[in-house]
Amino acid sequence: MSPDRGKTTARLRRPERLLPFACFAGAAVLFASEFMTTFELTPPGGEGLCDLQASGRHHFALGILAAFAVVAVIVAVVWASKPAAMSVGIAGVLALLLFLIIDLPDANNVGTLAGCSATTTGSFFDAKALPQAGFWLEMVGTLALALSGLALATLSPEQLETMRPRWLGRRRSPPQAKPAVIDRAAELEEAPTGQAASDASSEDARRRKASMARRRSQL
Repeated sequence: MSPDRGKTTARLRRPERLLPFACFAGAAVLFASEFMTTFELTPPGGEGLCDLQASGRHHFALGILAAFAVVAVIVAVVWASKPAAMSVGIAGVLALLLFLIIDLPDANNVGTLAGCSATTTGSFFDAKALPQAGFWLEMVGTLALALSGLALATLSPEQLETMRPRWLGRRRSPPQAKPAVIDRAAELEEAPTGQAASDASSEDARRRKASMARRRSQL
């Protein structure tokens, strides 16, 4: 079996090792969506007039959460930190909540605008908020980061330790208390003394029995 095939088989047997990569992918997609158009305001039956950028709608909050999640994943894997892994899940949930509260309710909504560009200033018109690429990327990124982050948060420090790259080495386990050393020499020194005492007591008992037997024979 080739080394590459062996590594692939090991990853399939331990799918949790793919969670950091899933978190990185979700954070990258979410960060990229902040630089794209979320909605296009289009009059019914007409062409798009205005674009709504994601960064303007969230004040770049999703980008900050994505960057924080990446840093937290690195800390969780390199230092086997359970709190850092939980922080990834929290960041993903917050990003998903922002998407559900701010962007999702406005998708395909129709409203009256007083102007959103130089060509439409001073005029009122009805427009529909059509989701664009940034909206779909935001949805995918928040879902991926929330799900993979929550899954990463459920891992124990021992499982996070196994994800540490080999070139960084394994963390040294804390020194364990040495077992108490039994003084066998003292026991060996005491053993002959006790044995001699028991031999002496048995010899005295035999002598007493012999003397009693002689006295009985004389009687």
